[in-house]
Amino acid sequence: MNQPLPSNITPESESGGYGGQNIDVAASGESGSHLLRHDWRRAEIAALFALPFSELVFRAQSVHRCYFDPNAVQVSTLLSIKTGACPEDCAYCPQSTRFDTGLSVEALMEVNQVLEQARAARRSGATRFCMGAAWRSPKDRDLPALTAMIKGVKDLGLETCMTLGMLSDAQAKTLAEAGLDYYNHNLDTSPEYYGDIITTRTYADRLETLEHVRDAGMKVCSGGIVGMGEDQADRVGLLQQLANLPEHPDSVPINMLVRVPGTPLAEEADLDPFEFVRTIAVARLLMPQSHVRLSAGREDMNEQTQALAFLAGANSIFYGERLLTTANPGANSDLALFARLGINPEEREMSGEENADPRFYNAMKA
Repeated sequence: MNQPLPSNITPESESGGYGGQNIDVAASGESGSHLLRHDWRRAEIAALFALPFSELVFRAQSVHRCYFDPNAVQVSTLLSIKTGACPEDCAYCPQSTRFDTGLSVEALMEVNQVLEQARAARRSGATRFCMGAAWRSPKDRDLPALTAMIKGVKDLGLETCMTLGMLSDAQAKTLAEAGLDYYNHNLDTSPEYYGDIITTRTYADRLETLEHVRDAGMKVCSGGIVGMGEDQADRVGLLQQLANLPEHPDSVPINMLVRVPGTPLAEEADLDPFEFVRTIAVARLLMPQSHVRLSAGREDMNEQTQALAFLAGANSIFYGERLLTTANPGANSDLALFARLGINPEEREMSGEENADPRFYNAMKA
């Protein structure tokens, strides 16, 4: 961790190298902080995607080691606290009222039910508890229950994250004052392809919510979904938008489309797994200090693809049986894969009413 990059990965712009700049990354010292940029051009990002696969993964892993333990993965658990009946028309989402997916609608959970799930997540080794509600945006009448959930989960010693749709400036401040650590609001895809996926809110709406979250002092969790029929130029555009935000998102979830029967994308063709790993690697190069999350779609990935994603710089996962309404690899399979790869969960000092009892293999103590 915090090792300077090897001098032989210093690129020239014409070779499609790191950032398209003649930067001596080996001279960056331990932090490599001068590599943080918010002015990426699409041609530069496309050049990274075009690198030979092994070269791209090598560069991404080398940058990853400047900022993170290469064998540690941050573990989060995601709970749907309000399911279905969303008025939006996101083409990938089974929770939209516009699509017949057979999903059972569930009202906002009681606070005690949420805290019971958070305790279980903590016992399983999660350090962050994420709560998602299928809303276009929360109503002010829902805020007292939401703030009670935040405070209760934090009392367990867990980091908190919520995804509730669009937020007003006042709502963001209320959640921040309750202690919410992260707010998730994905950009989903490039601005050019966005209209093919969603028509009920604009790209500007999403960027405005991220601005409210930053202004309120919360950490931003924002990424996108690949495999929705977009081309590589759209993946370039998505990552450009994320990397050129005023601050890089603290967490960048890269989701593989989960094709749900009844949604418009149910018959979408598979994305090449190597293209998915390339997206992870380029995200790591553009946003070196961010946690890059191997997010939805892991249920359909083989272990080799997941291992390559970790090698390319992914260092966060959702752990548990479900992600909101779609399947996720079982806890036991994650434990087994971690053990085989020598990965251990990223440690966070716990406090609160219970002691964590993580059941992960710890490669450093084996």
